[in-house]
Amino acid sequence: MFKILLIEDDVTLFGEIRERLMQWSYEVYGIEDFSNVMKEFTKVQPDLVIIDIQLPKFDGFHWCRSIRTHSKVPIIFLSSRDHPTDMVMSMQLGADDFVQKPFHFDVLIAKIQAVLRRVYNYSLEQQIHVKVWNGATIDFVKNTVQTNSGTIEVTKNEMFILKMLVEHVNQIVSREELIKSLWDDERFVSDNTLTVNVNRLRKRLEEIGLGHYIETKVGQGYMAREEAVTL
Repeated sequence: MFKILLIEDDVTLFGEIRERLMQWSYEVYGIEDFSNVMKEFTKVQPDLVIIDIQLPKFDGFHWCRSIRTHSKVPIIFLSSRDHPTDMVMSMQLGADDFVQKPFHFDVLIAKIQAVLRRVYNYSLEQQIHVKVWNGATIDFVKNTVQTNSGTIEVTKNEMFILKMLVEHVNQIVSREELIKSLWDDERFVSDNTLTVNVNRLRKRLEEIGLGHYIETKVGQGYMAREEAVTL
């Protein structure tokens, strides 16, 4: 049974979401002290965090940063504000998805199921855990990429994208294919969300000299380029 930490200060909304999630056999925990969210996070050790942006004391972005310093647990943001920058900010901070209020519960549960399936089934289903690409060692289980310049750790979303690209090395993978594979149903994700995730992945790869190998093919998709080894 998956444990979900629901960080929502609207008592009525919290109760409604909690009741519906419990019907799907999720264990749902809330926050008593919004000035010390990390205490509850550490205590619960959730499999998923759902967090509202507007919270007392500190906003959801603050707590997302705090969680990301300790854990790669999947995070879904909730927001009643109609600002595109909120979605961009949440993705840049490492969130896995974003839900705009008011929302239909079927949309929320679909996103929750997709994230949990992607994060927790992904590593279990890998037949090959390590792959070499342009001299770098990619570990699909540890979510790391290692070169002589160092090692970086990426998020589950970023690794999922990288895996798809390197499995089709020197071939264009369409944006539609990436969205469908990553989020299961493209109706529940914006095109901008994919752009943010790819840009974030490329920026991380730049730290170890690999960023230029992820190419954007305008109007088509993305390609992981691999240089031929000369003997």
